[in-house]
Formats: sequence, structure tokens, C-alpha cells
Amino acid sequence: MELTRLIVKGGVISPGELRNIVNMGLEQGLKDFSFGSRQDIIFPKGFNNLYTDTKEGHQVIFPDQKSGNNIVSSYVSTDIFRNTNWLTGNKFLYILEQFKEHPVLKVNITDPKQQLVPLFTGHINFIASEHEDYWFLYIRLPNWERMEVYPVLIYSWDISKFYYEIERIVSEESCGIDMIFSLVSEALDTNNRTIDKPLNIPFYPFPYYEGMNRLGIDQYWLGLYWRNNLYDLEFLKEMCDLCFDCKIGKICITPWKSFVVKGIPKDRKLDWEKFLGKKGINVRHSLLELNWHLPVAMDWALNLKTFLVRTLDQFDISTYGLTFGISDYNREGHYFTSIVVEKNEMPKDLASIKIRDTYNVLYAKNFDPNSRTYIVHAQDVDKLELPTILIELSRKYFEELGNSVSEIDTATAVKKEKKELDVHQCKECLTVYNAEYGDIEQGIEKGTLFKDLPVNYCCSLCEEPKSNFITLNLEKLDAI
Repeated sequence: MELTRLIVKGGVISPGELRNIVNMGLEQGLKDFSFGSRQDIIFPKGFNNLYTDTKEGHQVIFPDQKSGNNIVSSYVSTDIFRNTNWLTGNKFLYILEQFKEHPVLKVNITDPKQQLVPLFTGHINFIASEHEDYWFLYIRLPNWERMEVYPVLIYSWDISKFYYEIERIVSEESCGIDMIFSLVSEALDTNNRTIDKPLNIPFYPFPYYEGMNRLGIDQYWLGLYWRNNLYDLEFLKEMCDLCFDCKIGKICITPWKSFVVKGIPKDRKLDWEKFLGKKGINVRHSLLELNWHLPVAMDWALNLKTFLVRTLDQFDISTYGLTFGISDYNREGHYFTSIVVEKNEMPKDLASIKIRDTYNVLYAKNFDPNSRTYIVHAQDVDKLELPTILIELSRKYFEELGNSVSEIDTATAVKKEKKELDVHQCKECLTVYNAEYGDIEQGIEKGTLFKDLPVNYCCSLCEEPKSNFITLNLEKLDAI
């Protein structure tokens, strides 16, 4: 299907900009739009950018154009999920502002401690280090067989200079990492830093990113997800007006076809809840539904997801911490989910014969998408076999949970002693407290057992008291 993409740099957009885009769609008779996996906005074929001659013009990539890519950033995760201490939302905004021209290559600018935004799905991947204002750079150009690490750390305020120089170099000739390093070093005067230890990416379960959630003492953040990835333009227009009224300056698009509004004042929380209720907007979907990544506007993928979610739900399967992707066959693609269901290509000589589709199932090493290594678990299976296979992999995930950690570019993984999991779940919203990870947002350190939590501890999502949690023991998870 031919689609039109509207670039949203870093997935960050102001309510005013979003309202202008919504108005453009409404003026052209559209009722909704979608979000893409690179935090962009997706319109159907026929959408026209009406403001191309104004300073407020947005870059629109039409179906017949191949140039232009969005910058993916984990700005959306700052303040609401785990983060590298020095990496603030303002830091992201300053860096994004350096990019005056839209990149030709795919660029990712991410924090390795969050799990919501993928780290390695770009051609050029800047990943925050432990040193303040310094970033690892991982490069995998379209014609490269594997990803390479740039041999020095990049200073925050040099990021755009590095990117544009690399873009210029590779547009003129085919280069490897050594040649790129040599040419960039010769062309730029930058404030680099020596890599003193490899990038360490801790594995955390996939976060719950939907609903109304507490942000600090006097604010909330709201995540909205719609099953069909078709967001009603009239709803979005009114939502932007409410953002203005609440003095909210930014709206963040996620790679999971959803968006987040941060900074809702505590005294306006009820207004937002009434607004959502009057519009019939459902929140608090189960994590089983939220943790899927699908191609945009592919009905077969949405139908397959619906079938799999309903079937797993009937069997009461836990997928806490796992993510799933559905894709056409594409071994050169950049998957970023724990488990991938690939639809096989139909042989051309059989195209005229009605044959049932078959699928392959892959899973990431240690079920960690950041490992960038996928293992084929099953091949050429029928749709009806997929639920059983996913249940097998879910069981395997829980059996191995906590056994290993991920360290990029390290020859051997450090093994952890397998131990009994101390896991409890809120009966109201199904949020899980895992002692292994603690609750950093509420100041609860890793390793804090549930029984040792303060008496006044409450659910970080729905604020239910500690007494509303039930125990999930390892035996129950293994039996799933």
C-alpha cells in the first residue's frame, strides 16, 4: 500500500504543530491518520502538504520519494521510564535542534537504559554512554553486512556535525568503518573521548506505556494506544486544544504506534479523564495487547495479531516483558522485538493457486532485541500452529529470565545465578513489581523484596495500595 509519511523529528511535536497537521488532513477530507515505527505520521495516498511555502512547512515524503528519513529518539522515555542520569529531555531537544536538514540516512539517538525505543534500527545509531555528554556511535549502512562501532565517543554538541559529514562521505563513495573514521577525523575538529569500556545495555522487561500515570509529585503522563492505529483527527484536534489549556508544550510519538502526553497538571487530571470518557477512548489495555509491533496499513498483520492475542488471552498466557513483531519475510530488516512472526513469500509460480500462508518464528538471543541476534525457532508453520509456538517461547523466556545480562561487543556474557523470582502483581491494573528490578521511579532499589517495601507503597500506575498486590511465583510462570 502506498503511504505518505510526515517527518516528526525525534518523535517530538508541539500541540500547535500537531493541530496544523490535523487541520491539513481535515481540509482534505481525511478522518484519521496513523503513526509509523520511526515515530512519524502516516497519511493515506493523496495527502498534500498545503504549507510547503511557509516557514512552518513540514517535510512530507510521498509514496514515489525515497529520500528523507525521520530521526528516532528516546525523548519520549525521559522522566517516565529508566534513564541515564545525565540524559535529560532538554538535552534531547538541544541535540535535535542541531539537525537543520532532514537526514537521508536513518538516525537513532537513544538512551540504553530505557526499553521503549529501539537502539539499533537506524543506519547511524547514537547511544548514550555513562560519561556525561558522550555517546557511542554504531553504524550499519544499507550495504553493510554487520554493524560496526565507531572507535571513539562522540560529544553531544558534535552529533549533528558527525552525522552530516558521514552522510556526505558515503554519498560520494563506498566506505568501511576505518575509512569513515579517517575521513571524518580529517574533516572535523571535534571533542571526542576514548572508549574506556564497552557499551553495557541492561535488560529490563518491556514497560507499560499506556493510561494515566503519575509523573513526580504534581503531574501525570498519559499514553494512548488504539488497536487499529487509526487516530481520529477531530479527537486529536480537541486534545491539542486541551494541551494548550494545560500549558503542555510537547506531544511524543512512540515506535509502537501510540503517543504520550507528559506534564498534565494534577489539578487537571479529572478534566483529561472526563475528556477521554466523553470521547469513548479506552485505556488500560493489557500488556498482552500493547507489546506488538506491526507494519502500518497491513490488514493481514492486524488480523493475525488479533487472532494471536485472543488465543493467548483465552489460555491466560503471561507475556510480561516480552515483545512481538509481525513482518513480511525480510532477513535484512532490523527487528526490534523479542519474538518475530515472519510471513513467507508465496512462490511466483504458485501465485495463481490459493494456498494457505505459512510463517517462520524467530526469537532474539536471551529474548533481548538489543542483542541484534535472532534464532529461528520454527519454519513454514500454519497460522493455527502459531499460538502453541508462542506459548513454548513464553515458557522458555520465563525459564531463562535473570540468567544472563547483555553487554554489546563482549565475547562472553556474564551469567547470573538463577534464583527464585519475587514477583507481585497489582489486581487493579496488572502492573508487576519484580524485586529484581525494584521501582526506580519511586526510589525503590533493585533487589528490594516485596515484603520489605514501605507500608505506604502504592502501584506506580494506578496508585492502588500494597495490599492490593497478589503473589506470582516462579512455578506459576513456568507452568504457563
